Order: sequence, then structure tokens, then C-alpha cells
Amino acid sequence: MELQRVDNWERLFRAARDSAFHLEVRDAYAEPSESEPLRRFIDGDPPPDYDKSDWTDLIRSVTEKGVSVSRVRVVTVPHTDYQRWLLSVTGKNVAAGEDIRYVPRHLAGEVPPDDWWLFDGSRVCFNLTDSAGGPAGIGITTDPSLAAYCRNVRQRLWQLAIPYREYVNQ
Repeated sequence: MELQRVDNWERLFRAARDSAFHLEVRDAYAEPSESEPLRRFIDGDPPPDYDKSDWTDLIRSVTEKGVSVSRVRVVTVPHTDYQRWLLSVTGKNVAAGEDIRYVPRHLAGEVPPDDWWLFDGSRVCFNLTDSAGGPAGIGITTDPSLAAYCRNVRQRLWQLAIPYREYVNQ
């Protein structure tokens, strides 16, 4: 497995030829840029402008060249504060071209313990975290068995997943 810095995601997306799929399985993340908007959301304060333009610009650029970008979030119900906040800001991702879907954890069956991106069905990139749950790097492999496993997980969960607009309006 190749280890890379956490800031190499843009390079991985720009190298994608046809697809980028993300599996998210945690109910909360310790992403530094999200801590203040999340705190304000939990406290009921007016939300600050949560600037996701770097991400949404990247997604627009990638999807405009024909790469599909999708993700499934496996979530515990009732939602954690983090997931409730995430639902409130995910519309920007969807507007940029991401197809984001949700599967309630109790309906998901067996779920891998780690988050990962699957690029072009053959490159698996694990979101590595430190002991506090913050981003710590990327673990990359093209092992055919692991890629096949990830494709199967994607296919199974995608069939169960509810599109963001439907999920948020339930």
C-alpha cells in the first residue's frame, strides 16, 4: 500500500477517467474546517458561511469531463449531531454534481469499518485518520482482490441507498 499526504486528493480526482465513489461509514468526523460550523449548528447559532468552494469547484471540474462522482453514507438513525449538520450542507455537493445517497445503518447489513474512495473501479484510497479522528493521509492500493471487494460493497449498498433529496425530505 502506498501512503500519501492528506492534501493529494485533488490529484487523485483529476487522474480519474470515469468514476469516483466514496463510502462513508462513520457517524462523525474530526475535519478541522468543519469544527466551527458544526459547533454553531449544535448551539443553534446562525450558521457561518461554510465555504466548500474548493471541493465543489473540483467536483464540477471532474464531472464536466465526464467522471461520475458518487458516495454512500451509512448513517445511524437517529442521526448524530454531526450527521444532522452534514445533511444541512450536503446540498452544495449535490448541486456541484455529486450523487450522494444514504443507507440507514440498521438496513445496511455488513459494512466495512473504514471509509474509502474507489477510483475507476480499480484504485482504492483509504481515508486514514489519527487517534482523534482527524485526517492523517491516504492509503492507496490497486490490489485486484481489494478493488473487487470494494466494487461489490458499492453495488450492494447503492441498491439500498436513498438519494439525498429524497432522504432529506423524509
